[in-house]
Amino acid sequence: MMAAFGMLVATSASAQVFDVSRLDDDPVPLEVLSGRHQTDFASVEGQAIHETSRRPRWWRLTARQAVQPADSPNLVLRFPYLNRVEVWRPGDAIPLRRALVGADSDPEFSTRALVIPLPQGLATGESIYLRVSALSPTAMSVDVEPLAAVHRQDLRHVALRTFVLGTLAVLALLAVGFWVGIGERTYAYLSLTLAAQAFYLASVGGEVRAVAWLAELIGADPRVGRMFGLLGVVASNSFVALYLNLPERHPRFMRVLHGCNAALLVLLLANLGTVANWLPWVANSVFLVSAVTTFAASVVAAWERQREAYFMALSWAPMIVLVLLRLGELLGGWRNPEWMEYAFPIGLAMGGLVLTIGLTDHMHQMRRDRDHASRLATYDALTGALTRSAINERLEALAEAAHRGRRPLSVVFFDIDFFKRINDAHGHRVGDQTLRIVALRTRNRLRTYDLFGRYGGDEVLVVLPDTQLREALCVAENLRAAVNCRPLSIENRLFNTTLSLGVAELHYGETVEKLLERADAALYASKAAGRDRVTGYTASRLRTTAATPVSNTANSHGTSTVT
Repeated sequence: MMAAFGMLVATSASAQVFDVSRLDDDPVPLEVLSGRHQTDFASVEGQAIHETSRRPRWWRLTARQAVQPADSPNLVLRFPYLNRVEVWRPGDAIPLRRALVGADSDPEFSTRALVIPLPQGLATGESIYLRVSALSPTAMSVDVEPLAAVHRQDLRHVALRTFVLGTLAVLALLAVGFWVGIGERTYAYLSLTLAAQAFYLASVGGEVRAVAWLAELIGADPRVGRMFGLLGVVASNSFVALYLNLPERHPRFMRVLHGCNAALLVLLLANLGTVANWLPWVANSVFLVSAVTTFAASVVAAWERQREAYFMALSWAPMIVLVLLRLGELLGGWRNPEWMEYAFPIGLAMGGLVLTIGLTDHMHQMRRDRDHASRLATYDALTGALTRSAINERLEALAEAAHRGRRPLSVVFFDIDFFKRINDAHGHRVGDQTLRIVALRTRNRLRTYDLFGRYGGDEVLVVLPDTQLREALCVAENLRAAVNCRPLSIENRLFNTTLSLGVAELHYGETVEKLLERADAALYASKAAGRDRVTGYTASRLRTTAATPVSNTANSHGTSTVT
């Protein structure tokens, strides 16, 4: 990049070696070369050929000083884009035809310039005549370079253009991959924007000559390149609208971009029917309005702390300056320095890179928000237990696996005895602390693969995979003992708390709903029997049998029964 920058500085600072003049007519070559129109040529300031008319015109380059043949000098017309040139050197009867694309292209040199050898050099005052057919209204700077310098500058030019076009192509492919992978429509518009920009730069810059049929099509008709440029701006405006969510957040900016897109679509239709030179500056004017609108929307959104707006403002700020400079040159207000021919494509590539990073950051933020929302939907914020919907979903999967593998599965329903009294007497803050402590004590008595979910209020569901009823009764008894073994200390007060628990084992072919009904019935049987106890349900319907004590080491009045 430093070498490329050095090249820009060097090429823009070259001394003027020609007097440039222009003939506002297109006589036959014999008349021009014979000197008949010598006095009709009008002097042009500077050292550039800037032809704005599509009608062929004659230009004359007169050497201010001698050009020696020792260094293999070459006449160099930099950045010709779609212009075609016929060149008569001193002594030539047949012109050399040069263009970036098509049959007149010279693959020996890069697309940086049209290169015409001057094997005999030039004497002071000798003239070179050029007949220019301008398909793009851009200035071609004129210079003389030794062959070694031409090749050196060509290598730098190819490296820089490869970087720009390669960056745009890779970013476009990445955007397509993200679009296909996650289905986010914003990436589709970004991909279309980047691809259109790459095709536009390759069209006007001549890189398309690597594909013969495409080079022939574009070299013969500048409308193809303009079409890519216009499509790129339409896609860019659509991307901005989605990326910044303009329809909801800033509808006024959205209306301006809608108007710009409508104008661009009209220009697209006009481009199909004409190659007039007013199209580029009108298109660039609309592009400028779009860029200013985008930047303004980005600044407003950034002021409102919209994170993605920072990336948008960073990518568009330099583009506004570059578009202004280019528009001013097209309107004839000034002549841009030569580095502008590199700054614009580099600006497009860097803008695309910043936007890709910004959109990726936006997607990551959306994923973080989604994960946070998913966690809120999966875990209870108060107790850290699974929510009712989450534990029901996992219980369904475990029950299906248990049926399929003929493996046992049991569930435990429990709630806190007289929990409403705690809330009514001491307030909801104490009630919430009671729930947290009970959840912590009971969850710590479970295995890592057991499920613990808050089913509603103070009611908790525990799912025990690979556990038969009798083992589940022991687990439930352990949960009961974990709570009533010692009082709960909340706000410097002690609260005696107990649990009522109901246990049921899944029968083969039984639905989850029926299993939960039996566990719930066992829970209510525990409450009816005096609370602070465990009841197991084994039958397909509720029927009470004699209580069967199970180990009770934590509380003298707690019992376990099988119902």
